[in-house]
Amino acid sequence: MEYRFTVSAVRDIKKLPKSIQKRIIIKLDFFCKQEDPLLFAKPLTDYRTGSFRFRVGEYRVIFDVNDDKMKILRIGHRREVYR
Repeated sequence: MEYRFTVSAVRDIKKLPKSIQKRIIIKLDFFCKQEDPLLFAKPLTDYRTGSFRFRVGEYRVIFDVNDDKMKILRIGHRREVYR
C-alpha cells in the first residue's frame, strides 16, 4: 500500500520538529509495507476528521483508505489533532 499527503497534512508535518517528522515517516513506511496496515490502525468514531488513525508516540496520523491507497489527512499531537 502506498500513501499520499494532503496539503493540510504537509502543512501539519512541516510544523513539527525534524526528529518527530522523521519518526512519523519511518512509521508510515513500516505500516504500509505490512500485508494489512489496518491491523495497526484504530477506526475513528467521528468520520468528519477521517476514517482511521495511527499512533506514533504522542502524535496521531489521521487517514482514509481508498482501494490500495492511503490518504493522509491530518498529523498532530493527540491533544489537538481531533479538533
